Amino acid sequence: MEAPTQLATDIWTVATWDEYIQTIENPAYEQAKGFYHNGRMLIDMAPIGFAHSCDHTIILFAVSLFCTLKGIPLKGQIGCSFRKLGLQECQPDCSYYVGERANLIPQLTKIVDLNTYPAPDLVIEISDSTLSSDLGNKRLMYEELVVKEYWIVDVQKAQLKAFTIANGGSQAIAKSTLLPGLSFSLLEEALQRTRVADQSTVGAWLMQQFQAI
Repeated sequence: MEAPTQLATDIWTVATWDEYIQTIENPAYEQAKGFYHNGRMLIDMAPIGFAHSCDHTIILFAVSLFCTLKGIPLKGQIGCSFRKLGLQECQPDCSYYVGERANLIPQLTKIVDLNTYPAPDLVIEISDSTLSSDLGNKRLMYEELVVKEYWIVDVQKAQLKAFTIANGGSQAIAKSTLLPGLSFSLLEEALQRTRVADQSTVGAWLMQQFQAI
């Protein structure tokens, strides 16, 4: 069966695993991000806007800076594919293996096999037009994959929603348990500052705040 020439994108649709794989391997969707969970797939082809890109950049910088200053081993990925064959796949905006698992995945790995390796410790989605999906279906998926923390950046409101995941569920948190000492109110203030200041200025401010912790 040939992959459909037209497909409803940016919404969750019922599909078999084979239909999902056939779709994401179609050259028409080579720029898309793919998600599969609970018999449904999401082909995310939403264009990446300026605000989304800026928030993505400052969050990546903040996480890397904090861990560098605090001596926390870290390895991050942007848009990496994590796959549990036949069941689930995700390509989060950014993800991290932290601490003793920082160097767990071989460097030349193409798709991380979740039947062989654990899911990343931290997953972050940057939400401009996808907030309901990120809070809903994706959150359920990351709960099942046993990600330790899940962060959602609300681009429209310059806010950060964060959850710790354990025992098959998630709970909102104000401070990171994975990166001890990191307050999400501080990251929100950094996001808000980028609305009126350049990222180098905000980065210098973040460094001062992190050094005081």
